[in-house]
Amino acid sequence: MKLSRVLLIVMSLMLVSCNSDEIKKRTVHVISTGDVHGAWFDEDYSDPEKIHSSLLAVSKKVNDLRDSVGSENVILIDGGDCLQGNVAPYFYNYENSEDPHLFPQIVNYMGYDCVVVGNHDIETSHPVYDKVKKEMDGYGIPWLAGNVIDENGDIYFNEYTVVEKAGLKVLILGYTNPNIPEWLQEEKWKGLRFESLLPYVQNRVDEIKAKVKPQVTIVAIHSGTGKGDGKIFENQGFDLLNSLKGVDLLITAHDHQPVVLKNKKITLMNGGASAAKVGHAVIEVTTKGDKVLDVNVKASVEDVDKNDVDVAMKENFDEMYDLVGDFTNKKVGTIEQTVNTKDAFKGKSLYVDFVNTVMMKATDAQVSFTAPLTYNGTVASGDFIYRDLRTIYPFENELVMLKMKGSEIKGFLEFSYDKWINVCNSDDVVNPDAHVLKIIEKDDPRNGTKGWAFENKSYNFESAAGLIYTVDITKSFGNRVCIKALANGDAFDLEEFYNVAMTSYRFSGAGDLMDEGAGIGREEASGRVVAKYREIRDLIGEYIFENQNITTDMISNVNVLGEWKFIPEDMAAPMLERDMNLLFQNDK
Repeated sequence: MKLSRVLLIVMSLMLVSCNSDEIKKRTVHVISTGDVHGAWFDEDYSDPEKIHSSLLAVSKKVNDLRDSVGSENVILIDGGDCLQGNVAPYFYNYENSEDPHLFPQIVNYMGYDCVVVGNHDIETSHPVYDKVKKEMDGYGIPWLAGNVIDENGDIYFNEYTVVEKAGLKVLILGYTNPNIPEWLQEEKWKGLRFESLLPYVQNRVDEIKAKVKPQVTIVAIHSGTGKGDGKIFENQGFDLLNSLKGVDLLITAHDHQPVVLKNKKITLMNGGASAAKVGHAVIEVTTKGDKVLDVNVKASVEDVDKNDVDVAMKENFDEMYDLVGDFTNKKVGTIEQTVNTKDAFKGKSLYVDFVNTVMMKATDAQVSFTAPLTYNGTVASGDFIYRDLRTIYPFENELVMLKMKGSEIKGFLEFSYDKWINVCNSDDVVNPDAHVLKIIEKDDPRNGTKGWAFENKSYNFESAAGLIYTVDITKSFGNRVCIKALANGDAFDLEEFYNVAMTSYRFSGAGDLMDEGAGIGREEASGRVVAKYREIRDLIGEYIFENQNITTDMISNVNVLGEWKFIPEDMAAPMLERDMNLLFQNDK
């Protein structure tokens, strides 16, 4: 008996030894969302018959995958920019701040393994994102931004998480956009600093992998793809793709551009924005015992059917949807004339006039700079509801007034129009077939447009109020803008200093208009500040509420705003109309 027991033990040990050396293939699926920007619900708050892409539909798609391959084999990651974008996050950020925030509840319900912090999440300010972080921690969902360092030298959010999926130890590290201080005033991120992703991420990957010893490593960043030339600080995805070692999958976000790229060692995946698509990576891992023999990643971007939603999830959050809907449809006042935001691309528009009017009335600025922040939206004449405020001004930017020299104002405008329009003549002859607007024939997933898109970001197309000036489409950079006078008729002096109103986003250096255009660096700009004001959307809301009926004359007074136009008018007008028809052909 004793001998047989010994033989049995030996055979058992031999069997375990054989099994430990067995070659196995395991498959884990990774679904990524990013730049959701409040696309939580499918039904429009003002028109329930109108359906939007939403996390409700993403939840259904993810659950279908979990049912198909097993939930133990699926990882769900979000790439950031969760707390701004439409009325729902705004309502829970500021209007209903006493209740638990809705976003942590949603990601908990959907079973997210982790979420990355985005720059627009930081823009909500400490009280909001600190509260959300605490609630995310309460659910056990890591909110990742390993390159955000506090005054004590500690990582302010979370840096990584380890999940067990498909029998594999998977390490997920997350980092946010290091360019945040260039966009946001310091009050938004006081006490924090943001490390560049290069070489920081590689160093952290090496250190954490040595400690965790994972079989699969994923890095998720709130940074766009970029060109891989190391020059675009806000878009370092391609730079990391070309340089990272020891990483299997790189998930990017921020630029709203769905893409999959791959080199020999690593795959980059961006699922786009607004819950319209998701990234889906299938990671096949071959192991022998604890040793990884091979990791193969196949990634794609998949459409999400906005009409196929998680019904149980929808019912679970129905009360929250109603609360947001009631707030969205609250009447603020009335407006006399329909406002179309796309009109801002072809010249002086009622849309931009509206914003500039409020900015100038809130300050004693002589000049105001504003860009079209809504690509293609409409506010119909009649009742003006809270939702319309977000069409007019979708972001939580504050108002800043600073001193700028006349020559700096001109340089600022020259830089803006150089990103906006082309030179439309050759040998002093206007080419009637040229494109005035800098557009190219391609789809633009950021705005959902098909066929034609702007080469550059349209939310950087700043024009000025308070001045009388022209923009010559036949002239080159530096010679296009001719400022004739201030709106009140006083002479405009290139050597004189003027009070200028602009958004905190622009003041902080976004789009390079201040630095490269006006020649005013960030530190110098801070010394030029005359006054700071509250958020511009709040100021617009107050203006409407106080005046109630907004007439065209009130928000488009040339004696206050001045006027500007593209010249030669007889040539520019039909050429601009043709370009607009290409850009917005889907409106027909």
